[in-house]
Amino acid sequence: MKMMKFRSSKYVLFAAFFGSLIFLSNCADMAKTDEEAVTKEEPKGADNVAYKWAGMALTATAYDTERFKPRPTITSRYLGLISVAMFDAWSRFDEKATPVYLDGVESLPKEEHTLKNKEIAISYAAYRTLNEYYYTDEPMFTKFMKEEFDLDPMDTSLDPTTAVGIGNLAAKAVIEARKGDGANQYGEEEGSNGEAYFNYVGYEPVNLADTNVDPNRWQPKYFSDGEGGKYAPGCLTPFWDKVKPIALKSADQFRPGPPPMIGSEQLEVEVEEVIELQRKLTDYQKALVEFMRDGPQSVQQAGHWLKFAQDVSRRDMHTLDEDVKMYFYNQVVAMDGFIASWDSKMFYDYARPFALVHEYYEDKKIEAWGGEGKGMIEMDGKEWRPYSPETFLCPPFPSYVSGHSTISGGCAEALKLWTGSDEFGSVATMVAGALTEPDNLGDTVTLEFPTFTETAEMAGISRVLGGYHIQADNVAGLELGRDVAKEVWKFYKKHVGEE
Repeated sequence: MKMMKFRSSKYVLFAAFFGSLIFLSNCADMAKTDEEAVTKEEPKGADNVAYKWAGMALTATAYDTERFKPRPTITSRYLGLISVAMFDAWSRFDEKATPVYLDGVESLPKEEHTLKNKEIAISYAAYRTLNEYYYTDEPMFTKFMKEEFDLDPMDTSLDPTTAVGIGNLAAKAVIEARKGDGANQYGEEEGSNGEAYFNYVGYEPVNLADTNVDPNRWQPKYFSDGEGGKYAPGCLTPFWDKVKPIALKSADQFRPGPPPMIGSEQLEVEVEEVIELQRKLTDYQKALVEFMRDGPQSVQQAGHWLKFAQDVSRRDMHTLDEDVKMYFYNQVVAMDGFIASWDSKMFYDYARPFALVHEYYEDKKIEAWGGEGKGMIEMDGKEWRPYSPETFLCPPFPSYVSGHSTISGGCAEALKLWTGSDEFGSVATMVAGALTEPDNLGDTVTLEFPTFTETAEMAGISRVLGGYHIQADNVAGLELGRDVAKEVWKFYKKHVGEE
């Protein structure tokens, strides 16, 4: 001990310096290891697990459209509830978040808030809800679960202290909570006779496809069946205003005032505008109409804005946490937006331009689109039709307000609020006419979406350009959607713990 006590200060300084080098070297190695681990464990953008499951939900929605034709209300509920289940599972690995439907399951200890646990919980929540709502495609989901994530689809554990159990419980909670919510998914509503999505409210249009007794009200129209025949589809989900919203207080919370009636100067001007816009349709406008119409492989309006949200994820290289929260907010807005839109549609039961043009211009000659391959021709006003294929002439439900405008206005506002900026920057390329008159193609068009707000307005005006809506439908729809988004924002902030 004495020898150590009397060692030279030069030796001590050297030892201290050498030890510091070792320590600093070790720290650097540890920091490098930690950095590599973070890089490895934090997939960004299209590589994160939430993004991948959202993509799978979009694929399932496209298949659903092929099987059942467009039913945007139903698929908006599916996508909304899948997103809620993913959020609820994720919330148990966050210090501030609270789930929407997952009651009685505590957050796990902070040391278990790992990326791996989040990925597992989210995957089981997504897998179970996808199987519930898109059950025909269960083999596809099972394969995805195994091959993409190396997870066991047969693990049905409900242990609330494990990631697997929390994921399964989150899905179970959402599915059970939404049974009997008015959507009639299981044919459970009185008067349904066990038939899923049956019109249990008994709605019947006042007008028939062949007779229009009240031109202010919605009239069904004949579609081609693609085989030489025709049929007039009934109103799609006329009971959707009865569906319980997730965040809104009620379906009619933001119901707009009435649309313009026949005899008003406003309606006369807006019907004339529809004719004039169609008469002057450019290739750019045709491409815009078709892109916003979203087909083939359509994912409907909720899915279209989920795709836009994924554009944001790739642009900003989102983490799993960020995508879970963004999709949750985005898709609750879409689901509740459709409920609010249908409240207005069914309350006013308003006519579409298809019938209104016929009413105003029945005995007049106009220049309009003559149908596939005919271009713009002179015709009797009663022969006017939207710029749309024979097999889907116009949406089969009342007009006011526009669902496209409502969901676009709402989801655009949601993305603006969530990102803190209106900047978007997405781009799409379309060949004009490809989805309407494939034997009469126009130019290849690049559609640019500089801001979320402009994208919503482009979606809204596309419905007027296409002849599906008058401006009143569009303007009121955009406003309704934005009102919904602002209300859901408060709900979102509460559940992520930022209130």
